[in-house]
Amino acid sequence: MNRKLLCALPFAAIALHGQAQDRYLSEVFTSSEITLTSNVVFGTNIDFLTSQFTNPALYGPEVVQLQTLVSTNQPIPPAFFDPQDASTVVKVVNLRMDVYQPEQDLDSETARPVFIFVHTGNALPPPLNGSPTGLKTDSSAVEICKQMARRGYVAISMDYRLGWNPLGSTVEIRRGTLLNAIYRAIHDVKQCIRNIKADAAGANTYAVDPSKITVYGEGTGGYIALAAATLDHPQELFIEKFRPDPFDPSVSYVDTTLVGNIEGFNGQLALYRPNGFDSHFNFCVNAGGALADTSWLAPGDVPMVALQTIFDPFAPYGNGTVIVPTTGEQVVDVQGSNVFMELVNQYGNNSSFATLVGNDPFTTRARSLYNTDQVHGTNTVHINTNLEGTFPLVTPNWPAQIPGTFEEAGPWQWWDPNGALAQTVVSPGPPPITAGQASQASNPNFSGTKGRAYIDTIMGYMNPRIVCALGLGPCGLMGLSDSNPIAAGVAMAPNPAHDLVHFTSAKEIIRMVEVYDVNGRRVRAENVDNTNFILHRNGLKPGAYFVTLTFDQGTVTRKLMLD
Repeated sequence: MNRKLLCALPFAAIALHGQAQDRYLSEVFTSSEITLTSNVVFGTNIDFLTSQFTNPALYGPEVVQLQTLVSTNQPIPPAFFDPQDASTVVKVVNLRMDVYQPEQDLDSETARPVFIFVHTGNALPPPLNGSPTGLKTDSSAVEICKQMARRGYVAISMDYRLGWNPLGSTVEIRRGTLLNAIYRAIHDVKQCIRNIKADAAGANTYAVDPSKITVYGEGTGGYIALAAATLDHPQELFIEKFRPDPFDPSVSYVDTTLVGNIEGFNGQLALYRPNGFDSHFNFCVNAGGALADTSWLAPGDVPMVALQTIFDPFAPYGNGTVIVPTTGEQVVDVQGSNVFMELVNQYGNNSSFATLVGNDPFTTRARSLYNTDQVHGTNTVHINTNLEGTFPLVTPNWPAQIPGTFEEAGPWQWWDPNGALAQTVVSPGPPPITAGQASQASNPNFSGTKGRAYIDTIMGYMNPRIVCALGLGPCGLMGLSDSNPIAAGVAMAPNPAHDLVHFTSAKEIIRMVEVYDVNGRRVRAENVDNTNFILHRNGLKPGAYFVTLTFDQGTVTRKLMLD
């Protein structure tokens, strides 16, 4: 389905405001200028969530049939796609993506960078995963993709295959099926990238530059994105933690003869085929995930940005063990952002933006947290030093008297509390617990307002680094420091302030005023179009804020104290 989100404006309008702002750093398109193409198929493969592999006599011949059909480019019969059709025990699924892009009739750029969003969900569908989230249409996925499209990217939210056994009778079964689920999801990300590159070499349906691809993973998607960026040698699947018997180095939980090699090819239960294009991408963003093992990292890996709550109850911020919210079980040891991002910088992989001036509130906040100790209840975390590219999120310390409240995990997420997924009972109790209630335990004051505030921080920190690494523009935060020529004509008084703050510009018109708290969250935004502006406090708490004024020639940021 291809539909316009709203009506498009004339081409002249976008030409004007596109010149006045910085594409990829700022939103240069409006929502009315973005189109969404939903459910585009990018791959077809065996679905482990709905297939039955208990009887080799039944599934073996069907697998052979599927392999033959795919190898000879013949269509797969409908029965294989229908989980309710009992005539087959092996099921396949079409993997789909939603494509958000600036309307091509309005956008003069014909080689646009690609941003791929990989959703969260514990490798199970909602609410089976105990949550109302875990789809390519999650609120955070839609919001981030729309914002990236308005900045000029082609943004893609993609499906990946789900399915593992969280209730297996042994920890080996539970760990092995989860590791294989993540491994298959890596294949799906790679297939999506190969499909994009194949299309770009031909029709180039979405007018993309296949040499400028960012993969962004949220939660479980963060694990997948990081693994796709770093898993590049078959032997890396045989490290000790991935072996059922740690003393037998010849056997891994991941059997590549069954599920395919690192690219997803040549497995008995794998249907992907080479199309002549590689699966390499150029930038990786982790939001709330962790790295399988630091031994996978190497000099020359793609640049990375990591955003994570430092007291995440499920994904360790340092060295620790993955906790699956579905069962609360410890699954496998991993390394979080506080550990692997130091190696990323030691290897020089983030050198393209390591010297970013960064007088913006996001970079200032992130760097101010490096080499500090943070206390949250009875827990203390030391944030390491060499973490350029890392935004440590220090979330509120919720009072212990709030029953069932965890430390926060994904504060950028929200959902419809009255929707069917959120209202589904996932634990009988007593009292019964719904999927929404279960997720609210680690996101206690979730809302669209809160989620978008955190996404504003993600955008403000992530996008300048993507621009630097991919060569999308000057490597600097244009206009965010007082070196901007128009800064000298900008006045702010009083400061500190109690109620009203007056902003004046000697010559240039102020187009917008944005206020950010010390965590980098945007808490106020107002259009101005005047040389004068009065900021009303309107409930802002005492403390430090950064106020960014946007002009046609750039932006100027001032630090404001409210008493």
